[in-house]
Amino acid sequence: MSILYQSPKIIIREFLPSEKQTFLDLFKDTQVTKYLPNATPERYVEMFNELLENYKNKNLSRWAIFDTSNNDFIGICVARIFTYNTNQIEIGYVLSRKYWGKGIATEVCKAIMQYSFANTTTKEVVAITDINNSGSQNVLQKAGFLRLANLIRNNEEIAYFMIKRSLIE
Repeated sequence: MSILYQSPKIIIREFLPSEKQTFLDLFKDTQVTKYLPNATPERYVEMFNELLENYKNKNLSRWAIFDTSNNDFIGICVARIFTYNTNQIEIGYVLSRKYWGKGIATEVCKAIMQYSFANTTTKEVVAITDINNSGSQNVLQKAGFLRLANLIRNNEEIAYFMIKRSLIE
């Protein structure tokens, strides 16, 4: 099992195949999924199977976030090629509600952004959020991302953020 990042508070690592239900349970909370694109339970199972495949192929993927003090599952984070511009890496995260407002999302954003720059040649890491998700927008700005003009996805406006490699080197 590969570890991406570890601090006194959190560890970001690969999911184990046995943690499928842990992954799936995160998406059962409607508050957690409020700002996520709609997905079926079957799609979440596919996502889990895809992440295991990505680990084997050394591709960008989704990873598990755990609390180092009690090994509690916090949520997931992702780094992937951005659909709208394949020269960019898109990052994201989903945290269980009990970990909201504790600075963890900001730490995760910084860690996954640094991982993306360290492990790819991309010059830009981006993130998108629902236009109404002010919590995530604040997290991205705290992590150093700049808000750009909104994008349109499936006829919906979404907030668009970017950080350039040159800003962090």
